[in-house]
Amino acid sequence: MSESLVVIAILAAIVIVLLVKTAVVVPQRSEFIVERLGKYNKSLSAGFHILIPFLDRVAYKRTLKEEVMDIPSQECITSDNVSVSIDGVLYLQVIDSKLSAYGIDDYRLAASQLAQTSLRSVIGKIELDRTFEERESLNQQVVAAIDEAAQNWGIKVLRYEIKDITPPKTVMDAMEKQMKAEREKRAAIATSEGDRQSRINRSEGLKKEAIQVSEGEKQKRINEAEGNAREIELIAQATAEGIRKIAESLNLSGGKTAANLRVAEKYIAEFGNLAKKNNTMIIPANMGDVSSMVATVMSVLEQSKPGPEA
Repeated sequence: MSESLVVIAILAAIVIVLLVKTAVVVPQRSEFIVERLGKYNKSLSAGFHILIPFLDRVAYKRTLKEEVMDIPSQECITSDNVSVSIDGVLYLQVIDSKLSAYGIDDYRLAASQLAQTSLRSVIGKIELDRTFEERESLNQQVVAAIDEAAQNWGIKVLRYEIKDITPPKTVMDAMEKQMKAEREKRAAIATSEGDRQSRINRSEGLKKEAIQVSEGEKQKRINEAEGNAREIELIAQATAEGIRKIAESLNLSGGKTAANLRVAEKYIAEFGNLAKKNNTMIIPANMGDVSSMVATVMSVLEQSKPGPEA
């Protein structure tokens, strides 16, 4: 009885070991390559699988996720014979697990080496200054070179990114001086442009000021001329009105006598003023000049009277 239990226990242990060895669980986004008697048999996708003991074995395990690889720093020589140190990052993904297993021995190492050689090739075609300006173009050229070769490996190169470009210290010092000179040049240009614009603004301001002053002077003269013309017009109208009223007054009863009296008064008053302004007493040679003057003025007024209506 005890011997049979031992046999059963041994058989159970063998079955458990066989299950452990032959049962395979493939994780999500992974594929396992199964070989039967050393020859490719099938690719196992995600899930639980049972292999044939002693015949099948998992030869390769591949992840279908995007992989990130650091590309070691390397020395590259530009077209102007400057040595620069460049490192980068490569992103790739297994598309065909079978090709990645049997197409090349180590696709990661192959991709890394090809990235380095491709980078040296594209760096050697451009000058140092352009390496900093054309990183995007360099990345695309490296990706194109690797991806063309990687098609036979069952992988897809997604992108390549240059991390650092480090020129020699002497070149760095020269570049710093060049950048400093360029900044000083831009500052000087900006200062001169600002001074130029300031001068232009001041001249335009003076020009506008002169125009406004001249416009104001012009308007002032126009206003004065219009005022003088209006004044002359009003004086003429007042004078004409006064003459008209005088003419009307002469036609009234006693108008002529009043005019004689008024003219005589004005004559005597003006003669007296003339005497006051001069220290010498002026006496007219003919004392009848007053009456003759009055008569002359009245004759003029008589002639200016309107005639009787027909």
